[in-house]
Order: sequence, then C-alpha cells, then structure tokens
Amino acid sequence: MPSLKEIKNRLTSVNSTRKITSAMKMVASSKLHHAQQMIENMLPYETMLEHILKTFLASEADATTVFNVERPVKRVALVVYASNSSLCGGFNANVIRLLQHIVDEYSEKLGKDNIIVYSIGRKVAEKTAKMGLHVAGDFTGLAEKPNVKQCIEIAREIGQKFVSGEIDRVEMIYHHFKSAGSQILTRKNFLPIDITEELKRDRSRDLNSTVTSKEAQEYLKKKASVQEQKQEENVRPLNDNFIVEPDMNTVLSQLIPKYLHLMLYTALLDSIASEHAARMVAMQTATDNADEILRELNLQYNKSRQQAITNELLDIVGGSVNN
Repeated sequence: MPSLKEIKNRLTSVNSTRKITSAMKMVASSKLHHAQQMIENMLPYETMLEHILKTFLASEADATTVFNVERPVKRVALVVYASNSSLCGGFNANVIRLLQHIVDEYSEKLGKDNIIVYSIGRKVAEKTAKMGLHVAGDFTGLAEKPNVKQCIEIAREIGQKFVSGEIDRVEMIYHHFKSAGSQILTRKNFLPIDITEELKRDRSRDLNSTVTSKEAQEYLKKKASVQEQKQEENVRPLNDNFIVEPDMNTVLSQLIPKYLHLMLYTALLDSIASEHAARMVAMQTATDNADEILRELNLQYNKSRQQAITNELLDIVGGSVNN
C-alpha cells in the first residue's frame, strides 16, 4: 500500500490536472460559441444562394455548366480539414483514418502520384507529408483563423485546374457540425458538382447551445421544432419570378463558382466548430475522470490515515500493558 505522502502527492497532481482540463473546457466552450455565431452569420447568404439555384433548376432542369460534367478520373484532389492542435478526442484521428482509406482506394486505381491534397490544419498536413503525398500548399492558418478571401482563392485555383483538365475529381473530408454533442465525419464530392444532390444534403445545425448531453439535446431539438412550426406559419414565400439574362447556362456559370466558394468556407466553419465541440467534450470527460480519481484517492488517503492512527494507538496500548 502506498504511503500517505505518496497518496497526498498524487492528490495534488490530479487536482492540478483537473484545474487545467476544466479551464480548457471553458475556453473551448467560449470558442465554440464564437464559431456558432460565425456559422449563423453565414447562413442567410447560403440560404438565399441555395434558393436561387433551386429556382433555376426547377425552371430549366437541363441546365449544365463545365463544373457538373462527369469525365474519366485520371487525377484527383482531396480537400481535408483537421485542426492545428490536439486534445480534442478522436477528431483528428477520424479525419486521418478516412483520408488513409480514400488514398488507398485511389492509389489502387490511379497511383499515389495522381493524388493532390489541400490540407487545412497542421495535423493533416503532417500526416500527408509522412504518407508522401503531393501537398498543394500550406493552409494551416485557416484552421485557427477562417478567412473568406483565402477560401475563395483555393476554390478558384481548384476550379481552374478542373476546367483545364489537370484534375478530374475533387472530394472534401470534414466534420459536419450538427450540435455540440454531434459532429458527423463527411466525405463529399466537390467537383464535378451534382447541384440537385448538393441542395438535398443535411444542413441542420444547433447554433444556440453548447450542451453536450444526449437528453438535453433531445429536449432542445423538440423545443426548436415547435418554434420552427410557428415561424413557418408566419413566413411569406419569396418571389421566384426571376428574369434570367443573358441565358440560364451563363448565369449558372457565374453562380456555381460562388456556390463552390461557399461550400469550402462552410466546411471550414463546420470543421472549426466541430473541433471546439470535440475538445469541450474531451475536456469535460477528462475533468469527470479526474473527479472520480480524486474521490478514490481521498477514500484511500482517509483509510490509510485511519490505519496509521489505529497502529499508533495499538503501539501505545501495547506498551502500557507491557509496563
């Protein structure tokens, strides 16, 4: 059995660790709230652009552009989102595992030399370097400070390579942020874009809460659905009577690149929010584990102290009897 001093030293160590994990959980919660606000500020633009594209597709189903033309895949690009730092549970490990799976899948068909990776986040950049893949550039700064302009530049570069035939397919790997307690690892085609399929994808997000427990999430979801029903009763439909000039394909050729910029930026914001949510959950779990260890150590310390007192009393009683 460890001595009282050893138990006391471990108590001090675990308590210090608990203070750190608790502080990191609060910091992650604050950053998550900020990331949720950034997504919320972006949503009106996304909603309107989505509405316009849906209207155009409904009016002319055969509209095509160079960005949605399927062709034989000879070279592929992967846009992968991860984080710059650790201590966020399985967030980075899940992304890297899916990246490895996709690379193995394409390596068999195309060879590793025909795979280009746009790595956003230091963790995935380090992994791609170890795997010997061709990295398109250094975008690690985006994982901490999202920048619309840089996302537009990346999307424009990818779009130009796709149009020129340097790349035949582009895929994205990121975490879709649904709520503080749920982040879904997503593999999605970026180019060629299937507009109809893209507009049907799940966009539901809980941007008002940092609660991670399942019961609380279910309660908030039911409450939100009731509020949405009330809002739908009062919402007026938008005017869909658009006049398209000069023609549908020309307008789509302008709108779809903007939509591609938005897809990259939305995935970036989703990934950042998912990272903070994962870190918050991981730090909360670490704090709870530290509390449990402290309870066990306190119990062990009290038992050992009581045993030491009992032994001293027995020594005193035994000495007095012998005398």
